[in-house]
Amino acid sequence: MNKRIGILGLGYVGLPLALEFSKKYQVTGFDIDHARVDALKKGFDKTGQYSAKELQLNISLNFSNDSIDIADCNYYIVTVPTPVDNFKKPDLSSLLSCSALIGTVLKKGDTVIYESTVYPGCTEEDCLPVLEKNSGLKVNIDFSIGYSPERINPGDKIHTLTSIKKVVSGSNLRASACIQELYNSIITAGTHLAPSIKVAEASKVIENAQRDVNISFINELALIFDRMNIDTGDVLEAAATKWNFLNFQPGLVGGHCIGVDPYYLTHKAESLGYLPQVILSGRRINENMGTFIASKVVKMMIRKGQLIEGAKALVLGITFKENCSDIRNSRVIDIYKELSDFGITVDVYDPNVNAEEVQKEYGIRMLSSIKSRYEAIILAVGHEEFLEMDLALCKSELAVVFDIKSFFPRHLVDARL
Repeated sequence: MNKRIGILGLGYVGLPLALEFSKKYQVTGFDIDHARVDALKKGFDKTGQYSAKELQLNISLNFSNDSIDIADCNYYIVTVPTPVDNFKKPDLSSLLSCSALIGTVLKKGDTVIYESTVYPGCTEEDCLPVLEKNSGLKVNIDFSIGYSPERINPGDKIHTLTSIKKVVSGSNLRASACIQELYNSIITAGTHLAPSIKVAEASKVIENAQRDVNISFINELALIFDRMNIDTGDVLEAAATKWNFLNFQPGLVGGHCIGVDPYYLTHKAESLGYLPQVILSGRRINENMGTFIASKVVKMMIRKGQLIEGAKALVLGITFKENCSDIRNSRVIDIYKELSDFGITVDVYDPNVNAEEVQKEYGIRMLSSIKSRYEAIILAVGHEEFLEMDLALCKSELAVVFDIKSFFPRHLVDARL
């Protein structure tokens, strides 16, 4: 069968997938964001992952926001965001809207594959009924579904799409074989066939829940060692001399995965009458780190005799991780808000981000350059560009420098996390 693939959602996951598949198949990249589609057509990727040359020289890839353009596809791959709402509950609105849209163009013999992170059971219990209702077709009779969790790591130039083993699953044996064959055609690292869609969904959601819990343990150690006047970095360096020590680092935990996915798992567990203890306690610790850091900075400023009201602080970095432009669910905002509540004027500088996006998402006006001196400087994200900074040029005489990432040489900072 001549494979024609529709990728729905052109963000950090969908765009790399569309470009890779288009090397072998005819691909239509679909997104409801008109501005995003228009920019990609002109060769501009706001995420900074791809150049104009990479986008425009690909004749097998078409970008569109018109569902008519995906009507002739026989494979549909869903990569839309699955965030949580203000109450930390799964927000499936984009996922279900996308499923409804696919249902309007779904045909006999088609296959729908979900890559968005969800809780176990979501694909078959939430998405599938929407597909069937809007198409009038029946799964495993007229069409097939599958789940293959995304494993994209934004900003990572080593662990790229094709070099990470892909977990795949299908609604029946034939669907599983077809989906595995499809991904094997582009994934050089190979695939792992999960025995069911639920297993594939669970495998994804625990990847990040496990990492979240491990980081929360280290963050809790940092809170304890702070009271003991012990440098956490020194402790971890000593402990890491044992071969089986897990070398996690303390810090802010945000982003579209680690700070979100655990809530999908706990939501499902609670719906089944089980209250998760470890996962939720880890989330509480990680979510409070921004507040701890800001309070620590203020206490240090007071000890140096600084007036807090009207003081100026500089936060370096607002992305959720180093050397990327992704600002989704950045926990740096917690530091910004807490310092602002103390009456401190907070400036944020990050050379990796789109200032308009930050303004729209968080209401923060970004600095284009650093021209002032500050009473407090917080290194929140370890971008490579910050290594070239001369901190002396932006410090006031009694400035406090707090290095969350143990990024700068120790003699240049007052405290590390």
